[in-house]
Amino acid sequence: MKKYKNLIAQILFVAACLVFWQWYAKSRNIMGFPTLDAIFGKLADAFTTDNPQRRILPYLANSMLSILKGLGIGAVLAVIFSDLSVISRTFNSIYNLIVSIFDLLPGVALLPILMITIGANDTSILILVIHSVVWPMSRNIIDGFKTTPAIYIESGKNIGLGTFGLVFGVYIPASFASMLSGIKVGWARAWRGLISAEMIFGAAQSAGIGVFINNARTTWIDYPGVYAAIILIIIVGVIVEYGIFQVIEKCTVRKWGMVR
Repeated sequence: MKKYKNLIAQILFVAACLVFWQWYAKSRNIMGFPTLDAIFGKLADAFTTDNPQRRILPYLANSMLSILKGLGIGAVLAVIFSDLSVISRTFNSIYNLIVSIFDLLPGVALLPILMITIGANDTSILILVIHSVVWPMSRNIIDGFKTTPAIYIESGKNIGLGTFGLVFGVYIPASFASMLSGIKVGWARAWRGLISAEMIFGAAQSAGIGVFINNARTTWIDYPGVYAAIILIIIVGVIVEYGIFQVIEKCTVRKWGMVR
């Protein structure tokens, strides 16, 4: 019952925000603050229009492809480097320093360097996404390794597990909740960084949703289209959070009793 109360509260909050938005937009009649019917009408039109330049689905598909590639590469690198930090104390001290430095560096701050060295292209965007994923995920994994109960480690040693056996048989399972939390943080950072990079670059080899926003604002002078694209970004984020990550969490760490 408590779960449904929370859901009802969330729905009422969103509904109240939408009502206020519609009232304010109609009463003020500001060009840059369109009404909800104009925004959602533009969103529907962006999926059905015959104009290929204004069809939003290819832009969204390109952004999702970029985020999936970067997320996958970043997650693999984070797991590998974090595992090595358990195996080697020297590597651990060096990698902790690297994580401490780069985790504090916003991805957008790297854009000028990437544009100078690589150019405004998909490779730069991919590097930015990987940067946004690998450091927070590494930090969470390493913190999870540090909090692994000593009795688990000793039990693994007693049954004859070697270094790699302890990593894959003890450390990773015991810190899976931290790994999942890290990839959630990495996804959020990467999604924001990707959209920002696409908007700043203005165009790339594969134009993403950020390019659509930039075109709607500067080329088409289509303010409802800008808001429509932003709403689509929010919808994608909500689907990933509640439709993917929470399902994985429910089927794994919650089921195992690792989190409440």
